[in-house]
Formats: sequence, structure tokens, C-alpha cells
Amino acid sequence: MDRLNVNQPLDYKKKNNLKKAPSIWRDAFHRFLKNKYAILGLVILTFMFLFSFVGPYFSPYLDAKIDVSKGNQPPSAEHWLGTDNLGRDVLLRLMLAGRISLTIGIAATLIIVLIGGALGSIAGYYGGWLDIIIMRLADIIYAMPGLPILIMLGAIMSDLKIPPSQRIYYVMFILGFISWVGLARLVRSQILSLKEQEFMLATEVLGLRDSKKIIKHLFPNVLPTVIVSATLGVAGAILSESALSFLGLGVIPPTPSWGYMLSAANNMIDFAKRPWLWIPPGVAIMLTVVAINFIGDALRDAFDPRQKI
Repeated sequence: MDRLNVNQPLDYKKKNNLKKAPSIWRDAFHRFLKNKYAILGLVILTFMFLFSFVGPYFSPYLDAKIDVSKGNQPPSAEHWLGTDNLGRDVLLRLMLAGRISLTIGIAATLIIVLIGGALGSIAGYYGGWLDIIIMRLADIIYAMPGLPILIMLGAIMSDLKIPPSQRIYYVMFILGFISWVGLARLVRSQILSLKEQEFMLATEVLGLRDSKKIIKHLFPNVLPTVIVSATLGVAGAILSESALSFLGLGVIPPTPSWGYMLSAANNMIDFAKRPWLWIPPGVAIMLTVVAINFIGDALRDAFDPRQKI
């Protein structure tokens, strides 16, 4: 059998049916595409993004002013989802609210990845007293009841009279800050295992700095776990924001969000006689969260080495 010479032309490799080494990313991508629920989730999520970020530009009511005389009109040819109590088009409000809810979900998840990924990597790599401090801090935050803490912080923001335009940023940071613990623990456990592998011993021989070892060699190997956790984290952040806004402690008017639109169900008259005010945002939240969970579950299965190609 001929030996492989790296200097031999590509035609030689083709004739001898030489194949590239399997890639975890390529294999995971193929497994992901074979999952029908993943494709359904992608279709739904793509539609929700286009609906929220592109749809408003096609609405004839984007620059319309408040008109109370047209308030609480049922769905019609003019207003497909009716109007709210101020005469605003509910369909347009649903699109604009989707921008806020999706943005908060993604931004909060990015904060989770930054904090959880960094602290988990440091704790797993260095160990010792740094590991003890970070993990004890994680235990303290994990022991706190999530929803009551969110409600308390939302009430504090209301008492401080934070402007609606700035409140969205506080909500993003709060959701991210109290939710990084799970990811940090996952990353730490992966780092603890990986730092004993042979490729890490090679980095010791090369004399690389600790930051380069973590960023270029360790963290890329835990990236699949981070991606799966982050995907599911978006759904959790959207639900948390919706719960806060539903209680009047998250995003407040004039900034719309799906959770705030759902608060119309707090009014018995609106709940019983004006379902077009609260059913559409409820359906939007449900579809988005289900789609993200489909994608997250499919990513988890795709990156699972026990799955067959």
C-alpha cells in the first residue's frame, strides 16, 4: 500500500478515496438537519424574527397617533387584530413588542454566557481559593428564589422611577446576572476534565500564557455545551421578562413587550370580552419558546457523541 505523501497532488488523494478527518461541527450539523423538530423550530423562529423586526415597516399604522375614539375595536379588515384601548393597532403593537422581548432574551443570554463562561473557566482552570470563592458565590445566587428576587428588583426600579427607555437595559442585566450560575457550573466541570488532557500538556511545553490556554484551547472545546445552554437560556429569559412585565414590574409603557400586552388579561372585562388584546401575545410567547426549546433539544442531541451519524 502506498504511503501518503503530503506533497502529492489532490488527484492522488481522490483516486485513493482519502477522506478528511471527521469534524464534530460537521457531524453535529448533519444530525441537527435530520431532526424535523429542529427544522420546524428554525422556521418558526425565523418567522418570529422577520415578523418582529421587518414586519412593522410594512404596517400603515407605524406613524399613526393615538386615537381613543377607535379604541377597543374588534378584528376587522382595517385592523386584523383589532385595536387596544388607545386606538393603536394590536398587530403593530405585537410586532414592536416582539422586538423588545426577543432583544431582552438574546441580550440577557449574552450576559449569562459572558459571566458564566468567564467565571466557570477561571474556577475550573485555576482551582484552589478562586474556585472556592466563585462556587460559593454561585451557591448563594442559586439558593435565592428567582421569581421573588425579580419581583423585588422590579419593584425597586418602579420606586426609583427609572425611565422606560432605560428600564429595558436594567431588565436585561438583572435577568443575566441572576441566571449565570448553571452555565458556570457546566463550564467548570468541562474545564476540570479537559485541562488534564494531552493537548493541554502540550500547551505547557509551549509555554503559553494562561489566558491563551483558556481562550484558544479550553473554551472552544466547551463551546458546544455553551451553545446548547445559551439557546435554552433565551427561552427562559423571554419567559422571565414576560412574567415581570405581566406583573407591571418589567418593561412599562410606552415601551411594548409581549408580557405587558398580556397584562390586559388582568382586567376582567378585557379578559372576557376583548380576547384579541391578550391571546396574540400569549400565542407569540408560546410559539417562540417552543421553537427555541426544539432548537435547543436538537442541538443537545446533535452534539451528544453517543448519537449516531
